[in-house]
Formats: sequence, C-alpha cells, structure tokens
Amino acid sequence: MSEQIKCRCPWLDTTKPDYVIYHDEEWGVPLYDDTKLFEFITLESAQAGLSWYTILKKRSGYKKAFANFDVDKVAQFTQDDVERLMLNEGIVRNRLKIAATVNNAKRFIEIQKEFGSFSNYQWQFVDNKPIISNLNNVEDYPAITEASTAFAKDLKKRGFKFLGPTTVYAHMQACGMVNDHSNDCFRKEEIIEAFSSK
Repeated sequence: MSEQIKCRCPWLDTTKPDYVIYHDEEWGVPLYDDTKLFEFITLESAQAGLSWYTILKKRSGYKKAFANFDVDKVAQFTQDDVERLMLNEGIVRNRLKIAATVNNAKRFIEIQKEFGSFSNYQWQFVDNKPIISNLNNVEDYPAITEASTAFAKDLKKRGFKFLGPTTVYAHMQACGMVNDHSNDCFRKEEIIEAFSSK
C-alpha cells in the first residue's frame, strides 16, 4: 500500500514523521513485556498535563535518565538522583513527576511479585484480550472508560502516582489493551489479524 493512500487515525499529525512512525509501529499493539510496560507507564505519567508529542520527543532522554527503564534500578534511585534529574534537560523537570517515577517503580515491583508479572496484572482489566473500539471521528474517542477508571483506582490503592483514569486510558491505548485505531485506519485490521493469529 503506498504512503499516499494509507489512511491513518484522525488525531495523528502526519506532518511529524516521528509521530507517524510511533502510530504505525507501536501505538495500539498489544504489549506484554514488563520493561516496555514500565517505559509506557513512566512516559504516560510524565505526560500528565502536556501533549504526548512533547514526551515522545524526549523519549530517548527518559531512556537515558531512567536506566533504560530497568525497573529494579529505578526503584533504587535516591533523593540525590531526583536532584540530579531536576537538572536533566532531556526530560520534563518536574520534581513531583520524577519522584513519582521512582515511587511507581517500587510499586511496579510489588505487583510483579504478587502477579508474576506486571503484564498479568494489567491485562486482567480487559479480561486478557484487547477491546476493539468502533471509532470514526476524533469526537468518538473517549477520555476515560469504566476499565481505565477501575485500573486507575486499583493503581492508586497500590500507591501509584500521576496515573489517573485519563492517563491510564492513554496507557491502555498505547499498549494495545484497547485497539483505538479508527475504523478506516490501516493499522486497525493489521493489529487485529496479528493478534488473532497468536
């Protein structure tokens, strides 16, 4: 299929090549790897109040700042590390968000111990299979759902920070718990087919 006739989601700014690559290769693909899930949780919590594209541009900065998203290493970060990261221009220099990432790493590990993996825990909120949405226009996209509200509530109860229902829904979209590609987007069926063949 040529680039000219590829139809993509209505929210995507196709003038930004890196955004297009993220949409075409990552967004909405079911994800089960805990390191990647920790990365996505970290980036989503950093995004609160900002545009996703702002965070996407700083993704490599976050990778360097947070030990390649090695959750065990991040959980060991100290107050000195938080102060050091406050000087790091490669990330959003928000003290509460930086401290939240360290806190969330510790909580993430607790979930891994309880459920065997964070993936096992996370996917239970959609009965272990992606929800396929019916979306045609930008206006059709929800900001929160019952599943994201339940997921966020449980995360909060477990001590996670900066992960409210809206942020959690964005996380669910990103890692394929919901397939929120629009009905006419070329990726929607590709992802459904790839997942159903497993």
